[in-house]
Amino acid sequence: MSSPTVLISGCSSGFGLETARHFLEQGWRVIATMRQPQQDLLPCSERLRVLQLDVTDAHSIERCLDAAGQIDVLVNNAGVGLLAPLEGIPPANVRKLFDTNTLGTIAMTQAILPQFRERRGGVIVNVTSSVTVRSLPLLSVYTASKAAVNAVTETLALELAQFDIRVRLVLPGRSPETRFGENARGMMGDTIPEPYRDFRERIFAGVRDTTTPVTHASDVAEAVWRAVTDPSTPMRIPAGEDAVAIAEA
Repeated sequence: MSSPTVLISGCSSGFGLETARHFLEQGWRVIATMRQPQQDLLPCSERLRVLQLDVTDAHSIERCLDAAGQIDVLVNNAGVGLLAPLEGIPPANVRKLFDTNTLGTIAMTQAILPQFRERRGGVIVNVTSSVTVRSLPLLSVYTASKAAVNAVTETLALELAQFDIRVRLVLPGRSPETRFGENARGMMGDTIPEPYRDFRERIFAGVRDTTTPVTHASDVAEAVWRAVTDPSTPMRIPAGEDAVAIAEA
């Protein structure tokens, strides 16, 4: 019997890259997707394919899934961060965040569902965030984009149970080792309103702090693995020491 196949979005770094590595180590066939594919990020393996994918582009999604063939598991991990006060966020950046984090997840899910439904099987795991459980400042738009995915996921699970398709959420905590802070700062640029500048710098310092419990990319990879391989896992699976503490509070 051939190894099952997982397709993971957003594998160029962080959670997606580590999740792809974890599934490879477990003997799975892995389709690691990236907006700008890099072949040297993961170990060379006949079970690995690196494909181009932009979840905001319908044609890119179609090309990727055509090339991928049969998929057993979809992990929607691709996303962008934004750490800024709502007052100063350009509308274009709000749309970009929702296009990737929310609409991109929905588009990927819609594209994969026909083959899952016809085979009456499959697993979808959506990676969101623990900030949807406990709010943090400067993350209003990011939190909204991820909370929307939570709502879609929990409703979708009810729709798909009749086809034996499982749907789960993985909620990571704060992860200084990823590029979230760097990407979030880049999204905001220099448009931060002056009255918020000192506050934002204090929050950024907290995001980079490694002296308190944090989430490691390996925590997320292990949570995704449990969501995929253990049907008894709950709908929401916290990933990382800080995320677990939030979930238990």
